[in-house]
Amino acid sequence: MITDPWFYAVAIPAMIILGLAKAGLSSVGVLVVPLMSLVISPIQAVGISLPVFLLSDIVAVVSWRKTFDRKLLQVMLPGAIIGSGLGWITAAAAGENIIRLLVGFLSLVVTAHYWYRRRHHPPPARPSVAKGLFWGAASGFTSFVTHAGGTPYQTYVAPLRLEPKIFAGTAVIFFAASNLLKIVPYFFLGQFSSENLLTAGALIPVAVPATLFGVWLIRRIDPSRFYDLIYAMIAVVGLFLIWQGASGILA
Repeated sequence: MITDPWFYAVAIPAMIILGLAKAGLSSVGVLVVPLMSLVISPIQAVGISLPVFLLSDIVAVVSWRKTFDRKLLQVMLPGAIIGSGLGWITAAAAGENIIRLLVGFLSLVVTAHYWYRRRHHPPPARPSVAKGLFWGAASGFTSFVTHAGGTPYQTYVAPLRLEPKIFAGTAVIFFAASNLLKIVPYFFLGQFSSENLLTAGALIPVAVPATLFGVWLIRRIDPSRFYDLIYAMIAVVGLFLIWQGASGILA
C-alpha cells in the first residue's frame, strides 16, 4: 500500500470528486486521474481508481436504479463496448497526454456550443442512433485509457435536455457498465497489483460517502441551474486536462 502522505493529500480530494461523479455529475470524474497523477504515474492512478469506481458504482446504481433512460442506454452501451475494446488494443501505445489534450479541447468546444444554444434557445436535440453509438464508443475509449469518459458522454446526452434525475441515473448506469467492461482487460494489463488494491481499499471510505452526498445534492438541485453547473464543470475540467496534457508532452 502507498504510504506517502503527499499521495493522500491529493488522493482524498480526488476520491471526493470521484464520489460526486459516480452520483451523476459525471463530468467532474475526469479530474480524478489527472489529480492523482500529480504524485504517482497516470498508469498506477488508473489502476488504483478502478476498484473505487466499481464499489461507488454499486452505491450509485442502487440509488438511481428506477430513474434512467433505457432507450438511450440501448444505443450508447454497444458503442462503449467497441470503445473499450479499442482502448484495450491500444493501451500500450496510446499517449495519455494526447488523450488529455483531445478531451480538454473537446470540453471547451462543447461548453461554447452549450452557451451558444442557451443564448439562442434552440429546441432540445433529438436522439440519434449513429451519434449515440459514436459518442458511446468515444466515451468507452477515453474511459478505458484515463477514466475520462464523462465529456464524450455528455457531448451527446446533455443537448437532449433530459430531466436532471433521468440524466444522472442514465449516466450512473452507463459508467457502471463501462467500468465492468474494464475488469478483465485491466487484470491482463497488470493493474490489480497488491499495492494498488490495498491503496484503493484505504480510499473507499472517502468515496462512498461522497457518492451518497452527490445523490442527495442532485435530487435537490434546481433544474434550471443543473446544466449551467454541468457545463461550468466541463469547462474547468477541459482547461485542467489541457494543462496536464501540455505539461506532460513538454516535460
